[in-house]
Amino acid sequence: MYLYKLEATIGERVVTLIVMGDSDVEVLEKAEVHIEKHFVGKQDVREIVLLEKRRAVKGAAYVIE
Repeated sequence: MYLYKLEATIGERVVTLIVMGDSDVEVLEKAEVHIEKHFVGKQDVREIVLLEKRRAVKGAAYVIE
């Protein structure tokens, strides 16, 4: 398992997501699902960019400013 740090462009806004998964494809699909759940309904997702990928081990984390 890996932790992925993603950046999604939704309309004119940019949001950061942290998603855990086994593969890049799985995580990108999950990211879209989480965006739809968070913002309630279908969104204008223009782009999702993979910024970082780390092995999900005890103590793994991202700092988001």
